[in-house]
Amino acid sequence: MATKEKSPPLEGFRDLVTHLEKGSKPDRSTWRIGTEHEKFAFYKDTLEPVPYEGERGIGALLNKLADQFGWERVYEGDKVIALKQGMASITLEPGGQFELSGAPLEHLHQTCAETGSHLTQLRTICTDMGIAFLGVGFQPLWGLDQIPIMPKGRYKIMRDYMQKVGRLGRQMMFRSCTVQTNLDFGSEADMVKKFRVSLALQPIATALFAASPFAEGRLNGFLSYRAHVWTDTDPDRTGMLPFVFEPGMGFERYAEWALDVPMYFAYRDGKYVDCSGQSFRAFMDGKMPVLPGERPTEKDWEDHLTTAFPEVRLKTYLEMRGADSGPWSRLCALPAFWAGILYCDAALEAAWSLVKSWTAEDRESLRRAVPVLGLRAPVRGVKAQDIAQAALAIARQGLKSRARSDNSGEDETHFLMELDDIAASGVTPAERLIERYRTEWGGDVRPVFEACAY
Repeated sequence: MATKEKSPPLEGFRDLVTHLEKGSKPDRSTWRIGTEHEKFAFYKDTLEPVPYEGERGIGALLNKLADQFGWERVYEGDKVIALKQGMASITLEPGGQFELSGAPLEHLHQTCAETGSHLTQLRTICTDMGIAFLGVGFQPLWGLDQIPIMPKGRYKIMRDYMQKVGRLGRQMMFRSCTVQTNLDFGSEADMVKKFRVSLALQPIATALFAASPFAEGRLNGFLSYRAHVWTDTDPDRTGMLPFVFEPGMGFERYAEWALDVPMYFAYRDGKYVDCSGQSFRAFMDGKMPVLPGERPTEKDWEDHLTTAFPEVRLKTYLEMRGADSGPWSRLCALPAFWAGILYCDAALEAAWSLVKSWTAEDRESLRRAVPVLGLRAPVRGVKAQDIAQAALAIARQGLKSRARSDNSGEDETHFLMELDDIAASGVTPAERLIERYRTEWGGDVRPVFEACAY
């Protein structure tokens, strides 16, 4: 941690661009698949959220995982706030959502094995603690005032700033859960094409994975309330980024946009310095009011890039950010969908043909319709369901061409089966939960804690 302060300051805008350029991997054999997923921890007897403190708290859970399974502890002050093991980590979201940030892996069989191992470790530890985990996109029962706050300095800064810039930012922080896929690019041109295709199709992934129809013990009027929350979180750092589709898009253009995303913090001497609302441009000029005379390091820029939240995010790889969390099967399906489309040239071209005629208004309209209508959302005279089925067929061919088999000779296409079923039926996971809520659950959301537990 101490080396952060010793890094040389950035000289100028070119250094910001160079950082992004480092992500290019011309050799596709080095391309990897990273998968992150969040889930809600709850006590099985009361369904209440798990606080950080106490013998049955999140802190104790992290320490037990470290002791029993060899994870390395990461501290903030005297509190364990994350675990690391190789390239994988376990981190905490603001309201105690428990996140596995998986290692960059070669194929989807490894991804599913990693997820399975993680969930097995949690079951081993949590059974005696009376803790279980819920896989949906939004907290179905607890109100905002019931959610515990994790002891991470950056989250206090974010929490205080969020209420100044959007109505629903705190809901996003404390009550939402996602599954995310991180993928590589070969060059600037490859990055741009993948960025455009994945941004246009992100609402389709939102529809396929929609699983957040409940809030505070009742229906909330949405199929993906998590996705809706992002439309009123902070317009400066979220959304569909129309400039990505404009001529001249590249690393420089994204760096220009990110430079104007208001800051949250800078990390100094083990503490988060509140820079909320300040300009990274001013920081580059040594004119940051709270750090007078200081100029940012590459690590500051890296940290700043993590505070932008568009539907697809560029770092030294591309992050697909549009899906609600869900059961184990769908945690493996998201990387299958995106790797199938983005890691095969023919599939990428076919997917671009699907979306290249869409305007910025088409993309934004689809993004805003999907949280309510799911696969019935319209785009250019067709339904999201039609686009989903076409995209899944493309992903299947892309995975076939990758020809990555497991020990039994099965390729990666079987990870798409659940999505194929959702797309063929036109019925989202959320609508299936709503049907159970109205029938077998008798209008009570609490059975979701059993139906969607890991």
